[in-house]
Amino acid sequence: MEQKTGVACVAALLLLAGVVGIILLAGPTKDVRESPDYKYGIVLDAGSSHTAMYIYKWPANKENDTGIVSEHSQCKVKGAGISSYASNPPGAGQSLVGCLDQAMQDVPKARHAQTPIYLGATAGMRLLNQTSPSDSDRVLSTVASTIRSYPFDFRGARILTGQEEGVFGWVTVNYLLENFVKYGWVGRWVNPSRDTVGAMDFGGASTQITFVTQEKVQSSEDEMNLRLYGQGYRVYTHSFLCYGRDQVLKKVLSKVFKSQGYGKAVTHPCWPAGYSAQVTLGSVYDSPCTAHEKPNGYRSEDSMQVTGSGDWQQCRSDVSQIFDFQTCAHSKCSFNGVFQPNVSGNFMAFAAFYYTHSFIQRTTGIRVGSVDELDRAVQGMCAMKFDEMLQKAPDQKTRIQDYCTIGIFMQLLTTQGYKFDNSTFPSISFQRKAADTSIGWALGYMLNLSNMIPAESLALRKGMQFGAWVALLILFVLVILCSLLLLLQLLYRSKKEASVI
Repeated sequence: MEQKTGVACVAALLLLAGVVGIILLAGPTKDVRESPDYKYGIVLDAGSSHTAMYIYKWPANKENDTGIVSEHSQCKVKGAGISSYASNPPGAGQSLVGCLDQAMQDVPKARHAQTPIYLGATAGMRLLNQTSPSDSDRVLSTVASTIRSYPFDFRGARILTGQEEGVFGWVTVNYLLENFVKYGWVGRWVNPSRDTVGAMDFGGASTQITFVTQEKVQSSEDEMNLRLYGQGYRVYTHSFLCYGRDQVLKKVLSKVFKSQGYGKAVTHPCWPAGYSAQVTLGSVYDSPCTAHEKPNGYRSEDSMQVTGSGDWQQCRSDVSQIFDFQTCAHSKCSFNGVFQPNVSGNFMAFAAFYYTHSFIQRTTGIRVGSVDELDRAVQGMCAMKFDEMLQKAPDQKTRIQDYCTIGIFMQLLTTQGYKFDNSTFPSISFQRKAADTSIGWALGYMLNLSNMIPAESLALRKGMQFGAWVALLILFVLVILCSLLLLLQLLYRSKKEASVI
């Protein structure tokens, strides 16, 4: 009798499990020849130094396109950023062809016409727009014309403001970390009740910091009030134009030239000993960020012989000159008179922050998880000769000479500018990706323009068919009942054997 009961329980469980499996495998009734199971979106991130294309995808069967978005593929456009084509606007459009051709292959043909494509330009084009609006317009016009020649749903090409770049980066980070909303295992979107993470972006021509604050923001242009998934967020964001990696290198080199009287031979304290190069004045002063420091009798083709000395203290002094830590008309400032509330919570630092942090760790072997470790690591890196650095990071041969400058810049920016200290610096996570998706403003930009992040909370979403949920519930109850029955039988058998003995 006991064996029959056990066998019956197991048989019932196997039968019900089979039914659930059939339901789950069958899924919604549809023809396998129908359109692909994903929808797609494309963003061209037209940065100051290069353009990158990101293709995103999400489940096509999600109501109101609320499925979690992930990165499908990416492509780096060959050549410099589109702002470098000011004198040859058609070249800007032509530069995108290779990646757009790749998009034709990466996105299923049946989805081409329904796939939105956006181009957003950042600080490089903001600078061009400042100096020559007509050139900026022509560049955007030619890239738009090129994109329109493809069968995607073109949604426009425009220049993002610094505030938009910062906020969309923050949205990307927190969306990928599921801090706004999370799809629960019970088939329902739930608020995970997590704190958001601040975002720190470091591009070629600008750097941004964005985070939620409870403090009063004393500069209205640096405050944004967002409502996402029914939750309100008061966000502080500021973008520092001319403080991206490429522009910082130009600004520091300009300070070095000026301090040494613009001589034909210059010693660069931030370059490693053993490295030397000819530098044309045009490569330093061709930017609005340095144009005001041109020497008398300036000619762009003139050059200087620059030799590295690896002098950390002098380098720090020269890099400090591009900041103004004194001027402040508010209760507190980061630098250059810009108000900033106290940093709070966790932060994710990406783009050039990640690459610089990674290089410092790699060459010094120091974890760089605190202000003290950062100081020790930067000093150690800046003291290395060129050949020593090259041996430790051979793949960075063309950039090695710049890491001391950028390392000290990152140190001053985070500690004296943003005011991270030994208690708050460990809250910064230096990352390139989150959830296997590249971090940057591009995903947040697409989510915003495609209305994929609703202002109000989402209603109940079924994760699977109703029949499957019922079957799973019955299976769960049956497992419990069978387990209890078998347990009682074992207890009964134990007592019976004990009484016999």
